[in-house]
Amino acid sequence: MSAIHPSAAGDPASALYSKLNWRLLPFLVTCYMFAYLDRVNVGFAKLQMQTDLGFSDAAYGVGAGIFFIGYVLFELPSNLMLPRVGARRTFSRILVLWGITSACMLFVRSVPAFYAMRFLLGVFEAGFAPGMIYYLSCWYGPARMARAIALVFVAGPLGGIVGGPVSAWLMTSLSGVGGLAGWQWMFLVEGLPCIALGLLTLRVLSDRPEHARWLNDDEKLLLGRETAPTEHRADSFKAVLKSPRVYVLAFAYFSIIFPIYAISFWLPTLLKEQGVSDTIRLGWYSAIPYVAAAVCMYLAGRSSDRVGERRYHCAIPALGAAICLIAAIFADGNVMLTLTALTLGTACLWMAYTVFWAIPSQLVEGTAAAGGIALINTVGLSGGFWGPAVVGWAKASTGSMHAGLFVMAGAAALAAILILTGKLTLKQD
Repeated sequence: MSAIHPSAAGDPASALYSKLNWRLLPFLVTCYMFAYLDRVNVGFAKLQMQTDLGFSDAAYGVGAGIFFIGYVLFELPSNLMLPRVGARRTFSRILVLWGITSACMLFVRSVPAFYAMRFLLGVFEAGFAPGMIYYLSCWYGPARMARAIALVFVAGPLGGIVGGPVSAWLMTSLSGVGGLAGWQWMFLVEGLPCIALGLLTLRVLSDRPEHARWLNDDEKLLLGRETAPTEHRADSFKAVLKSPRVYVLAFAYFSIIFPIYAISFWLPTLLKEQGVSDTIRLGWYSAIPYVAAAVCMYLAGRSSDRVGERRYHCAIPALGAAICLIAAIFADGNVMLTLTALTLGTACLWMAYTVFWAIPSQLVEGTAAAGGIALINTVGLSGGFWGPAVVGWAKASTGSMHAGLFVMAGAAALAAILILTGKLTLKQD
């Protein structure tokens, strides 16, 4: 049997995980960055698209959020099939189909077409995020899971960091080229790379450690020990469906996702209402909250793994987000104070999101893990519809973003309460 790399003789696990990190995480980060970007770039498209096509704020809010209806409806079947089909083929299918759909957003000319394309984008992307969580659980043991999730899901904020300036540049620089509006070019340019990534998936990823030709026998055995189940994890999907812990987590996740996507889709509008009218400046300002989020996600995941604690690492940032979103209401009229409050609130929400996903993998195992994670994500991700939609309705009704910010803050506070009061229900780490 071959030996683990000699440089790792003193600490084979650390060397092995360093190898996994470099082999798996950069590619997964890139894929998820485009996933997040193609979900939320409609927030920038709105700055031109709404005027060109005559959409109301309420119609935009529903269209932005309807992505999650398609996602929720098809997510559970996608993830229940994943262990049988394999991660490589599942991720390849998802990436190619959503890349084609995202690029085809350039053909939207009416509200019904807008709704249909956003719905289809959700259908084709269904199962990607929970599929990646399940995939990571096959490679990373519980003690390292939060850091792995943080490193991959930092791609969400990276999508915001890159997406703001790039989307703004595409919309202004390519406007009118080839007879297409700037927002049409943005959808095309940001959608096509996903097709290439989908094809690369078949070559880059291995379905499970035992299928990885780049691991030797000792490394595979070590990974098997690291990812071995604990006595607290359910091993059948029926057990998952009967577990109160799963539903506590699902509703807590709903309350985290609600404000995350409300901010994601409405951030350019929030900043424009503070007097930032230049599109390029809006792009750079919109990137700032995600820079903070990316740094804080990594620190939260590292801290959670180091001390072996999940609940407080999730609940306290959620509560902090609620306070910051309320502060943004009182900062109205001052763009720097508003941006500061939104930056801190966004960072706190992504910290809670990161640590949250280290909890389900400790409750379910085996083929049940894909279904259990998908069930939590299915219930929770519906918050991605309600968040943008409620904010859109509130703005259309009141003419202000204040009511929407208040509801976002309430959702974040509810997430903290559910995680903390689940003390007798959720297993400790």
